[in-house]
Amino acid sequence: MSTPRTGSEQVRAANLGRLLRRVHVGGAASRAVLTAELGLNRSTIADLVAELADLGLVHELAPSPERRVGRPSPVVQTSPGPTAIAVNPEVDALEIAAVRLDRSIPVRERVEMYSLLTPAATADLVRTRVQSWRKGVLSDATIFGIGVAVPGLVRGVDGVVRTAPHLGWTEAPLRTLLADATGLPTVVANDATLGTWAEHRFGAARGIDDVVYLNGGASGIGGGLIVGGVAVGGAGGYAGEFGQNRPGIVSDDDRRAPDGVLEDEVSRARLLEAVGLATADEQTLAAVLTHTTSPAAASELARQRRILATALANAVNVLNPAVIVLGGFLATLAELDLPALAAAVTAQSMPANAEGLDIRVASLAADRLLIGAAEAVFEPVLEDPAAIATPRS
Repeated sequence: MSTPRTGSEQVRAANLGRLLRRVHVGGAASRAVLTAELGLNRSTIADLVAELADLGLVHELAPSPERRVGRPSPVVQTSPGPTAIAVNPEVDALEIAAVRLDRSIPVRERVEMYSLLTPAATADLVRTRVQSWRKGVLSDATIFGIGVAVPGLVRGVDGVVRTAPHLGWTEAPLRTLLADATGLPTVVANDATLGTWAEHRFGAARGIDDVVYLNGGASGIGGGLIVGGVAVGGAGGYAGEFGQNRPGIVSDDDRRAPDGVLEDEVSRARLLEAVGLATADEQTLAAVLTHTTSPAAASELARQRRILATALANAVNVLNPAVIVLGGFLATLAELDLPALAAAVTAQSMPANAEGLDIRVASLAADRLLIGAAEAVFEPVLEDPAAIATPRS
């Protein structure tokens, strides 16, 4: 049992976390900038940086040669060694990557699936990849844990996947399976929730306090909410399931799934079918849709955009966001003509609610879920670096 920290130790631990979070989220900064922003004196900053460096979490660079005035100040940035394994199981593939604390991705792999993954098979695949990478590209990395972005409802307290209907998972103890298989701490969360986190921290929603995020993937449409700068999870942590809403469809000619929900109508599978593909990753599908000359594909794209616009207008009326961020195939639908989509949303929204509304595509693109999963692993390190990390010396 660890000895309780004294008051001064608690203050120091909090300042270590503040400094690490600042350079991780805010980017590299000189000691002088950190001194000013964190409200600490220079010697304290130097001492904190030294401890974080000893923990392998940051390192310092020489001052910029352009700086001519005043005393040169070393630049502090996150180290590449701390690493999280990020996992995204889907109906068509398992994507797994190593994401470093500096957000670089030294290795990633998309394992195509021709039948649905089971939770146990997911754990086994992750275990074999981690073992292989540890002998190669990650031989010098410090792996802090595994983060999993699941297209389904996840109970946060124990990482049980309550339901991932497209994967066929029910009450799956995924966190336990992965932790037992790999020996690594594991965090499991909804994929769109993690995408929201990533885009709010580093991407298209950075610095925005009121955000609606929708993610379109092979398993359907999920979402996340930031209200007043705070992520909204709901009573059970399952908020944001926009894909399960009943869509407002003006013309019966646009309906393809009688009594269906939004993700039945605005669907990646329907887009793949329209362009004659059995499967594709995000980049491939986006390229094909952007350059298609097929009248049938163009008609399907227009149909889905009309239904999506109505769904987004409903979100605007209920939540009054400043920004809507669209990820996955929804980003592709939007980018075909973003101003036209924004106009269609505004036309169906209450005027006051739509004032100043900005619709953006996820700037982290195909990395958003992996970065979000990695951030779930890194969060305890950012909160209390000394309690989690191990000194190198």
